[in-house]
Amino acid sequence: MRLSRFAAVLLVGLLAWPVLGQVILNRNLGTEPPSADPAISTDTTSIEIIEHMFLGLVDLDENTMAPVPELATRWEVSEDGLTWTYYMRNDVIWVKYDPQQGKVVPDLDANGQRRSVTAYDVEYGVKRTIDPNTASDYAYVLYIIKGAYEANTADPTSPDFPALMDAVGVKALDAFTVQFTLEAPAGYFGQIASMWVARPQPKWAIDAHGDAWIEPENIVTNGSYAMKSWIHNDSMVFVRNPYLPDELWGGGNIDEVHCVMVVEASTEFAMYLNNELDTAGVPLPEMDRVKADPVLSKELTIRPYPCTYYYGFITTKKPTDDVRVRKALSMAIDRQTLIDQVTKGNQLPANTFAGGTIFGNAALDPRIAPWALPENLGGWGYDKAVTEAQNLMKDAGYPDGEGLEIVLMHNVSEGHARIAQAIQAMWASAFPKAKFTIETQEWRVYLQTISKETPIENMPNVYRLGWCQDYPDENNWVHEVFNPTYGNNDPRMSPDDPQVGQYVAEFDRLTYEAGRLSDPDQRAAMYFEAERLLVDEIVAIAPIYYYTQIYVAKPWLTRRNHDTPHWDTWTIDAELKAQG
Repeated sequence: MRLSRFAAVLLVGLLAWPVLGQVILNRNLGTEPPSADPAISTDTTSIEIIEHMFLGLVDLDENTMAPVPELATRWEVSEDGLTWTYYMRNDVIWVKYDPQQGKVVPDLDANGQRRSVTAYDVEYGVKRTIDPNTASDYAYVLYIIKGAYEANTADPTSPDFPALMDAVGVKALDAFTVQFTLEAPAGYFGQIASMWVARPQPKWAIDAHGDAWIEPENIVTNGSYAMKSWIHNDSMVFVRNPYLPDELWGGGNIDEVHCVMVVEASTEFAMYLNNELDTAGVPLPEMDRVKADPVLSKELTIRPYPCTYYYGFITTKKPTDDVRVRKALSMAIDRQTLIDQVTKGNQLPANTFAGGTIFGNAALDPRIAPWALPENLGGWGYDKAVTEAQNLMKDAGYPDGEGLEIVLMHNVSEGHARIAQAIQAMWASAFPKAKFTIETQEWRVYLQTISKETPIENMPNVYRLGWCQDYPDENNWVHEVFNPTYGNNDPRMSPDDPQVGQYVAEFDRLTYEAGRLSDPDQRAAMYFEAERLLVDEIVAIAPIYYYTQIYVAKPWLTRRNHDTPHWDTWTIDAELKAQG
């Protein structure tokens, strides 16, 4: 999933008054969520709220990342690996927040009966994500399902389209049994089944309200929390779902979650210091202070996190349509100095897309992009990398960068801005006659700008993104993010590229076939070569660093470290919080 922010609209509105005695979590989302719709969301902010409002067939164990029961109590996989059958519990219901009653209530059907969450809701949700009319940017994740690719890429006005949708390999066998048929065996499908795009969706609410079904007055959900309010670009409030079966609750004690949408990391941190937030990110300029402070250092957590910070290149826009320019720009980023002097969060310099916890990764292997690694990690070191970068740029027709103009864009964030300014300075030092311009956009607009549908003249040369695992397999990384046929492919790689087309075609083949093999050694070897092609030959991206998660939390908050926050597992000592 796309990482929304580096750290966290100073339009902090008046949140709903809490009921006396309730345990309240105060949290910053960092931006306005682009959506709360499971079918169309792609970023970490949207996924965080969806994670709490909608249950999946399975969840992922926080340590092993293996599928564990959620809506499904058990599942079976056929001997050939092509058929996955999930048997669902029958005691989960759809709910909504009723402002008249001031509480979460069951959603009732036309006969006044509570609506259960059924296999039909799962089938509908999966097919709605795949339906091209939904325009889901994440539908490609489901292409392993039989017929999903054909349906998603079809013309929805074609007379053949209904038959294509009917042929998609997901079917409710009865009210509480849903079956998936796959295109090829895929051991990671159990983890795909945990994803938001595969979750049940309320057809009746969507039919009744269209795109507005996710607004608080219309939304119907089934997860640990229901939406109470959403003041756009300001705040959201979520209320615990009292109808959730006890065994699906995570063991926490938080009744309401009050979320603000503060973009500026410095403002977020100030609110934390003022006890207005229970947890927060740490702004880059504050890292040294927090580490040295006797109180804040005890509230600080830094831990490995399965995400990668990277810059992408638009490979069809001059001058980044030249692979030599792309490679020179990537080489001229001093990753270790950036970590030591700017981010200061114990990150590791990245020479590949996927980090070290992902199956099939080649992270820190100096056979790939050795110019991205310092000498102590087996790489070239920055001095040699800059010399080679200058030679490449000269070969591309831009000696010392003369005549080169590059637009680098990132979404609004103080952290992103500091990183961009540092890299701009590195590039300006390496190529002193070039012009490097930094532009910023609000997150929702930014996602549209860097999408494949945007005209090339409206796009930057270089864009910033972070990618966090949906599941820990390279299929979710090099294939689903960059495969030019089946993946998202923001850099617009093409086998017709006159410079690197043969590498793009091979990358396409490798990432497609590796996901359909069962032998782990074969898969790992193919993913190694795919990473090398992506970073070293095609140079579609400049990986910058492998993330750590960095946050502070008040002494009264105990938050368990999931890759996506699970508020229902967090606890607050209300008496200690009241003392401030």
